[in-house]
Amino acid sequence: MQPFLAVALSGGIDSLVSAALLKEQGHRLIGLHFLTGYEAGFPVPESASVPGGSDAIAAFARKSMDLLAAQIDIPIYVIDLRSHFQRQVVRYFVDTYAGGRTPNPCLVCNPTIKYGLLLSEAIRLGASGIATGHYARIERSTDGRIHLLRGRDAKKEQSYFLSRLTQLQLAAATLPLGHLTKAQTRHIAQQMGLVPVSRQESQDICFIRSKGYADFLMQQPGFAFSPGPIENSEGETIGRHNGLHRFTIGQRRGINCPAARPYYVIRIDMARNCLIVGHKEQLLSRQCHVRDINWIGPPPTRPIAVETKVRYRHEAVKAIVAPIGESDARVVFETPEPAVTPGQGAVFYQGDEVLGGGWIE
Repeated sequence: MQPFLAVALSGGIDSLVSAALLKEQGHRLIGLHFLTGYEAGFPVPESASVPGGSDAIAAFARKSMDLLAAQIDIPIYVIDLRSHFQRQVVRYFVDTYAGGRTPNPCLVCNPTIKYGLLLSEAIRLGASGIATGHYARIERSTDGRIHLLRGRDAKKEQSYFLSRLTQLQLAAATLPLGHLTKAQTRHIAQQMGLVPVSRQESQDICFIRSKGYADFLMQQPGFAFSPGPIENSEGETIGRHNGLHRFTIGQRRGINCPAARPYYVIRIDMARNCLIVGHKEQLLSRQCHVRDINWIGPPPTRPIAVETKVRYRHEAVKAIVAPIGESDARVVFETPEPAVTPGQGAVFYQGDEVLGGGWIE
């Protein structure tokens, strides 16, 4: 029997078009929709498991997936990953902020949830791999090695979020939208008469919807915060903050300390519960340390020239990456970069190819 693919279906237009394109190409498909506990209309995770889809979140998801299944005529399974998502993604998010760093949950979710647990479930059901609606490309070289490349749509391009996938995970991945733009995806949906059940565009933080992240953090068990001093770069106290979790490096809004020139957050001192602010030029960094790097190919053994993104919305800039062992590196930017933020992902490129990515210390 011809092998089949699993398609991760969120309910949005990207994954729906991915499934429709694969089916049009002749692939046998099943759909997988995983529960996070933060589905639309259900912002607080439920502790109950789903056996048979008996609770409200599972029923809501099942009804939504039935609407998709009717459009693309494939079976869709609802997979309960709520406890895993809470423990591996949401807890990471909360703990990172509690440690004074700025998290990037998509960089954790993709390798651990989508291409981790969900891929394992797809294989258990008999699928050969999993397809997602990411705007990135995968190519296989003659030696069998998998290469992750930027998507063709410069505005929507999402290879950054896949930079922590391993060779094995990439080998099992299919990315049908990598050669398309978002406008082309919408046009295909219109031509095929496809209607997503979720009109909301995918967000960097899918589990925070109506409220801001600071309010979300304050609702999490065990998350503690307290007001403290705001100091300028000379060590002078110039104000008070209402919790360090409300700030990230480079932030301007919310400081509320009037001055002739605007202040920006330049450091977060967790030990003293102190927010350090300065002027724009004080945000510049010539280098940074990156730890726990996932090298998609063989790790470099000597300094290499790359382009580096230090956050998703950042334009990749020229830098030299000097390896420190197999998984750490010193990154020296050609030109000093603003707001290089501890906790965020640094992702390395050569041309269109993603070499890998790690965490900024």
